[in-house]
Amino acid sequence: MIERTFVKQRIKEHQIQEYVAHAFKNVGHSHTKLVRTPLGEKIVIHASMPGLIVGKKGQNIKRLTQQLKKEFDLENPQIEISEVDNVYLDPHIVAEIISSSMERYGVNRFKGIGHKVMTEVMRAGALGVEILISGKLPSARAKSWRFYQGYLKKCGEISMTGVFRAYSVAQLKSGTVGIQVSIMPPTTKLPDDIILKDETTEEQHASGAATEQQTKKESEQQPAAVSGEEGKAASKKRRRKKGEEKAEQPTAQVEE
Repeated sequence: MIERTFVKQRIKEHQIQEYVAHAFKNVGHSHTKLVRTPLGEKIVIHASMPGLIVGKKGQNIKRLTQQLKKEFDLENPQIEISEVDNVYLDPHIVAEIISSSMERYGVNRFKGIGHKVMTEVMRAGALGVEILISGKLPSARAKSWRFYQGYLKKCGEISMTGVFRAYSVAQLKSGTVGIQVSIMPPTTKLPDDIILKDETTEEQHASGAATEQQTKKESEQQPAAVSGEEGKAASKKRRRKKGEEKAEQPTAQVEE
């Protein structure tokens, strides 16, 4: 069945993503994409520190290609590294930062870590952020602590498509602590965003456009300037006409 082949492919992709995430832990790994090409499978690894993933003279990449061939029966895996533009707008990297800092500094400083990371995410331009830390913090009884700031959608289509979520785990002396990060980036378009236009500015633009059209018409209606000998001849004709009109005026008065 075709459905089973699709399901197998998706399971295989998920296993490869988990394997790469486990291999590059605490080095700024964001996510992994698997793209199928005629030459073979292309694996794109998004990370904040590509140098640590590549390794010295590409040793990490060579080792990873050999392991992927052996574990997942890939014929010709091509690994590509892509750098993440803004670290604090990626929930995977933010959750990894929180877990690594908690493992480094201990349980007692989890509030400072949560507030610091939350402010950095908002400085990066996020519309809203929510950090949930659950575990034995700081007492022996498990609790869940919530750090939130800004505006974050919790229901509807925007909460599924416009809010990015990630999970991470920190292994501490008191036990395992779970970390959940939700970020709504500035690129998310909300359906209730309304732009109000000023009427005075619109009227000024309309009047300015009307005056421009009028000047264009007047310039088109005006005859083109004549230069050179033709202009001199035209000026002489005008002078002759004016002289003839002046000469005819007194004779007309005498006849009357």
